[in-house]
Amino acid sequence: MEFLNSAWTLIKRVLDVQDGKGVARAVLEPIAIIAITFASTTAIAQPFYVPSGSMQPTLAIGDAFVAAKYPYGYSRYSVPFGLGPASTGRLLQKMPKQGDVVVFRLPRDPSQTYIKRVIGLPGDRVQMIEGHLWINGKQMTLRANGDGKVEAEDGTITEAPRFIETLPNGVSHPIFKWNWEGPGDNTQVFVVPAGHLFMMGDNRDNSLDSRWSPEEQGVGFVPVENLVGRAEFVVGSYDFLNAHAVWSWLGEFRLSRVFNSVN
Repeated sequence: MEFLNSAWTLIKRVLDVQDGKGVARAVLEPIAIIAITFASTTAIAQPFYVPSGSMQPTLAIGDAFVAAKYPYGYSRYSVPFGLGPASTGRLLQKMPKQGDVVVFRLPRDPSQTYIKRVIGLPGDRVQMIEGHLWINGKQMTLRANGDGKVEAEDGTITEAPRFIETLPNGVSHPIFKWNWEGPGDNTQVFVVPAGHLFMMGDNRDNSLDSRWSPEEQGVGFVPVENLVGRAEFVVGSYDFLNAHAVWSWLGEFRLSRVFNSVN
């Protein structure tokens, strides 16, 4: 009994409280904070970071953005670390729309998180012919939109032709495209299986996406279960590839990108 009294006195001293209610409050408050944080990143939204240039010009290398979890329902990959139960469907499932920018777990390696644009839905026939996107036998409209700055993975920045592509549902989005005879510019017809999606990056000549199979270290078709969320808006952006000298670090924050919507 003397030991328990001593332990109780020590606990109250460490937590800086006077009685049992104070101890309960001191213990339960951090637990509640952790629970709320876990619930919010599971059910509402989660921040992500862009390490590559495959989604330029929509997302730049170094962008931090928020993805909403609720638009497509929930699967095991909605839970941090993919700890949820495996399932071929989703709780409260809704299918993405063509043109949505989504975060998903890579089918061949679910430990990796990718971000791409939804191009093909189940049953769609997707093909690239001479660098132009075709869906269900129709060529997508591509309108010239000047030039833009594209950043490579080594930090070099060059000018690239920019276009506006319009998908069958009327969604328009920018892409970079300068090579019309590259390895992903003339493909087979991809028929999207049930329960799967076809993804592509907006930086068409520098995106390893559904045009390449998992055996080719590509993305392949993405199961709907692998969706994590829909990209919503940029919350910060830093050009870390060009932050060389200490005195240049502050200048690499791209404040003009903050709160830009992702569409």
